[in-house]
Amino acid sequence: MKNKKSLNEIKNMKFQLYGWMLFIFCALLFILSGAVNRDILTFAGSVVFFVACIFFIVPLLSELSDSKK
Repeated sequence: MKNKKSLNEIKNMKFQLYGWMLFIFCALLFILSGAVNRDILTFAGSVVFFVACIFFIVPLLSELSDSKK
């Protein structure tokens, strides 16, 4: 049987999610900058950073959806 998350834990997870969303926004801006400046290294690094952020967000979203059940 899974333990229900406390309200404080859910609040903390939401703040983590907001932080990751800001990281994704920054990654998108870096991707745009790399594309505009035709800098392949900046572009490639930014895409990798964006994908890494997504990998961190997926389990967090899963935990948040499980805590609402």
